[in-house]
Amino acid sequence: MKKHNVIFIILALALALSLLAGCGKEGDSKKSSASQDNPTSNSNTNPSPSKESITIKGIADLVPHSELIEFVTPKLAEQGIIIVKLVATAADNTTNEKLVKGEIDFNFFQHEPYLKEWNEVNGYNLVNAGDIHVEPITAYSDKYSSKEDIPDNAVVAIPNDGTNEYRALRILEENGFIKLNPETATSLSASVSDIEEYLRPIEIIELDSAQIIPTKDDYDFFITNTNKALEAKITSAKLFSEGSDSPYANIIAVREEDLNNPAIVALVKALQSEDVRQYITDTYNGAVIPAKLDN
Repeated sequence: MKKHNVIFIILALALALSLLAGCGKEGDSKKSSASQDNPTSNSNTNPSPSKESITIKGIADLVPHSELIEFVTPKLAEQGIIIVKLVATAADNTTNEKLVKGEIDFNFFQHEPYLKEWNEVNGYNLVNAGDIHVEPITAYSDKYSSKEDIPDNAVVAIPNDGTNEYRALRILEENGFIKLNPETATSLSASVSDIEEYLRPIEIIELDSAQIIPTKDDYDFFITNTNKALEAKITSAKLFSEGSDSPYANIIAVREEDLNNPAIVALVKALQSEDVRQYITDTYNGAVIPAKLDN
């Protein structure tokens, strides 16, 4: 073969190899560009983050309050609306103070008359974001099985805060033990000083509601909120109780500026749902009843 033909062949082969290499780079570049334009083409790419949930913190009584919130929390989380950080504890006289100070965003342990009384005494303006359930206040006894068995001069313990004391005195009146000053029906607040007449001789002991069940053995019978009885799992006989039309619904309490907070609105809506109302009916056997809601 002639020398110039060999040189030609070598140059041709070099040119061909150069063209092939260039095509490979261009293909890789296009592939890389396509991957950047369409990240989902890479199966290992993480999906975009979901909508951020709102988190609120609250204090709730143990039973049934925290149980009801725990019942709705997963449904709220599924909607991406709210995650509730809950402190489930026996509420006390500092619970509203924590709400005022912003340590929590809501509380769930009280009825509205109690909240109004607390506001008046302490000079604040916490508000009701929604009625949830009613706990009919009830008379219990470990010694007697009916009110007819209660002897003269029996000792009864009742809560000493204004509204719950009124409720206790009211059911004592309804069941023939005392007669109250008629003006208490308007104020929804009363103490033993408002008793006009003892129709049956009894001794009434006024106590902080948290102290009644731990000392119940000291009394012939005692009157307390049903959630306290549920928490303590007492087996005492029920003597008599408020009717189902009691106006003392337990509420979600908030600061006034948070009344339209979307997270609070979502929480209240969930707690007032038909699912929760049915859960209350099925779970608590009349010791807790759904609150009447305005249509």
